[in-house]
Amino acid sequence: MTRTVVAQGTFDILHPGHVHYLEEAAAMGDKLLVIVARKSNVDHKKKPICPAAQRRDVVAALEAVDDAIVGHEEDIFAPIEEIDPDVIALGHDQHHDDDAIEAELERRGIDCTVERASARDPEREDEILSTRLIIDRILERRG
Repeated sequence: MTRTVVAQGTFDILHPGHVHYLEEAAAMGDKLLVIVARKSNVDHKKKPICPAAQRRDVVAALEAVDDAIVGHEEDIFAPIEEIDPDVIALGHDQHHDDDAIEAELERRGIDCTVERASARDPEREDEILSTRLIIDRILERRG
């Protein structure tokens, strides 16, 4: 039986922290599907710069990812219902409330666990593991 894992995120400017998260998510099962957030659903930080389809395509190109889709316009749980995963993998610093997710999964009759990936420390002093910090560096140097 295939153990399906779903990971999700904005993935605006892909960086090593994203790769770490998705590799850990892939290791939680046999198949990794990634849901890339639509701009309209990003309300916990600044809106993404890159279009959703572009972000999806870049994420889908990663070796750890079996498939990537753009999230639902209104109901972020709709793709989860359709996929019916065994695990939802969250990034170590994602803003989601694990208990609230588990409650909504139970309400919808989706039987899966919620697990968090670990943090990844920079491997070099100059390595940047945050889209926001990458953008800040670009603005600092080129703005």
